[in-house]
Amino acid sequence: MAKELLQDITIRSSKPKEKDYRLSDGDGLYILIKTTNAKWWRLDYTFNSTRKTISLGTYPETGLKTARTKATIARENIANNIDPSDLRKEKKITSQKIKLNAERSDNGLPAINSFADVAMKWLFSTSHLTSETTHSKKTSRLERHAFPTIGNMQLTEIKSSDILHTLQPLINKLNLETAHRLHGEISSIFSYAIVHNLTDYDPSQPVAKQIPAQKVKHRAAIIDPKLFGNLLRAITNYHGTFVVQNAFRLSPHLFQRPGEIRQMLWSDIDLIAAEWKPYVSKTDFYHIVPLSDQAIRILKEIKPLTGRGTYVFPSIRGDGRPMSDGTIRTALKCLGYNSDIMTAHGFRTTASTLLNEQGWSPDAIERQLAHSPRDKVRAAYNRAQYLEERRRMMQSWSNYLDRLIEITTIE
Repeated sequence: MAKELLQDITIRSSKPKEKDYRLSDGDGLYILIKTTNAKWWRLDYTFNSTRKTISLGTYPETGLKTARTKATIARENIANNIDPSDLRKEKKITSQKIKLNAERSDNGLPAINSFADVAMKWLFSTSHLTSETTHSKKTSRLERHAFPTIGNMQLTEIKSSDILHTLQPLINKLNLETAHRLHGEISSIFSYAIVHNLTDYDPSQPVAKQIPAQKVKHRAAIIDPKLFGNLLRAITNYHGTFVVQNAFRLSPHLFQRPGEIRQMLWSDIDLIAAEWKPYVSKTDFYHIVPLSDQAIRILKEIKPLTGRGTYVFPSIRGDGRPMSDGTIRTALKCLGYNSDIMTAHGFRTTASTLLNEQGWSPDAIERQLAHSPRDKVRAAYNRAQYLEERRRMMQSWSNYLDRLIEITTIE
């Protein structure tokens, strides 16, 4: 087909007519002369047996030579099975995306479909499945360890090496628990992206084997009755604040996780029914903790001071938050019990060991420790089956603690 039929002087001298008309340059390229004297470059072409037309600019801004160059590039794309019209749409979308991301950046927001953007969407989608504390920890972990390296990267551009680079500082510091948690969260974000058609592959999968296995470190606990009695006596003589004194005294009676005790809510306590019903985020269920006479007495002592607030053991700062998570650990240290001898979590180990030695049902003990079966139906069944036994066990346990104190006092 003939081409390059036009000359620039022909275009310049062309005048508008009553109707639009075209001047052909051959091979699908022509200039459309509008009745307003506007002059538009057009290229007609066939793609997948469909006739199409694209604009190549206006004259004189786009001259004859430039229009021919654009037409040549378009024909090359067609020869390579690339539709110039689709290519133009993609460029337009990319341009709009760049502009939008610039605006988002000015407003402190991550780029669309960047890792940080998708991570925040994933966090929002899972927020109802975890406690507020757990959700905040996940958010903080991603913001501190992942966003600085891969946060601004498009999800589809992230490689396994990028994820390993993100985790490497934690691995080097042997902070393996955080490394494993962060890796799991990154993988969950990619799974979320895959099902929402944002990417096709999870590059974090090959990285899992590059994180060393974490060695289980058992928390120190005193399991000798006489030595434990000495600790209980020391606790009764502890001279901290009244709030900390009561939290310290209550911990061995309830032997729940330290975080659950320090965040104990008055709204979860029924002194008449002698029950505390906390939500246990670790196992995702509402636990029933029978309260012994001794536990109720401690709670009644603290209630005049903190009963009008949210937390049984509020922070000393008066900022509406619970007692610090290191408070009991610090109290133990003040009594001379370092973390290699006894920990706040160790009250659970002590109770489990001594209650098993006393012949209480292992199932009842495990249930009291809030070690819930994965089968939720079985968990609900166990909850009803062992509750009465646990009531007896908890009262017997508190009576036993009193006897240990008396024995060590006499000695």
